[in-house]
Amino acid sequence: MIIFRYLGRELLSVTFAVCVILLMVLVSGRFVKYLANALSGEMDPEVIFAVIGYRIPGFLELTLPLAFFLAVLLTFGRLYVENEMSVLKACGISERKLLGYTMSIAACLALFVGGLSLYITPLGVDKAETIFTVQEQKSELDRVTAKKFYSLRGDKGVTWVGSVSEDRKLESVFMSATQAATDSSEGSLIVVIADRGTQNTAEDSGERYLILEQGYRVEGIPGRFDYQITHFDEYGTKLAPPEELSEDTVTDAMPTKSLMQSSEVEHRVALQWRFSIPIMMLVVTLMAIPLSRIDPRSGRFGRILPAVLLYFAYLVSLNALRGAIEDGSLPLSVSLLPVHLIFTGLALVLLFSEQLLVSFRGLFKSSSGELKS
Repeated sequence: MIIFRYLGRELLSVTFAVCVILLMVLVSGRFVKYLANALSGEMDPEVIFAVIGYRIPGFLELTLPLAFFLAVLLTFGRLYVENEMSVLKACGISERKLLGYTMSIAACLALFVGGLSLYITPLGVDKAETIFTVQEQKSELDRVTAKKFYSLRGDKGVTWVGSVSEDRKLESVFMSATQAATDSSEGSLIVVIADRGTQNTAEDSGERYLILEQGYRVEGIPGRFDYQITHFDEYGTKLAPPEELSEDTVTDAMPTKSLMQSSEVEHRVALQWRFSIPIMMLVVTLMAIPLSRIDPRSGRFGRILPAVLLYFAYLVSLNALRGAIEDGSLPLSVSLLPVHLIFTGLALVLLFSEQLLVSFRGLFKSSSGELKS
């Protein structure tokens, strides 16, 4: 029991450290993407952290198997390098018993990953998609706050307002937009300055308009002096329509129960993928133990790179097979099971390769002795 606690503490501490690093990489990359969307006016900056929070279970679901895989490699590699493995074997702790200890820890983590994959991650994706839907339905003026520049959709220009009231009435409005060039005219710059502005919606068509009051409209080509300056009491411009809502729910956001009841190929493959993540957790652990066998003189990081390449070959194979089934290249009856079976067989070969080699050498020596006699 002391050995189990020692091994568990080492494995879980390394897993936690590696998982934190991987999560930071994923979260920072997604944060940069969402921040770029916020700067372009596609989403409110206030919802960035909420969306990232809802997506963290999905990140954790993918990083935890890799983190535990690396933890097994590093922990067992250190045991071999510092000759602790030799001491354990001398004390009667065989590699098979260490395998049982490690697989029991991996089974607990696989259950946790399964809970994330089957229940928590779809719920988080659904919440994040709800936020994205609300953001898509907002007009460009709904995102505007006082004394900040905002890009118009399609990077057609920028807008700025001095103040915004609670009922979304604008004061001191500035808008700058570019008009695309045509065969008969060059592209021009349009600048509109107004004292006030409100957003109105047409009752018959539902189209949204920005109504500006008491201002100037300036149009011209930068570098020329033939600008057109127009003073207006009221000026209306059509706002970009909201994006149409998709009637199809994102597959990753569907509850597992709904996927089980569906007969669509995409849904059935997504269900298999959710079950594949905890299975992969067990298979990669089975592969990591024999891959961690190293010569103490070669260092504990000797087999890290080949092992990581093997891990990503496993993951890429699952993704490739999933894509082939979804696009109809392979029938649904193929499923993702063959990939798991192939890498499980490879793990077993690696695990018992040393014993097979010893048995083969013994058989070869005995055969040579009989021939000599």
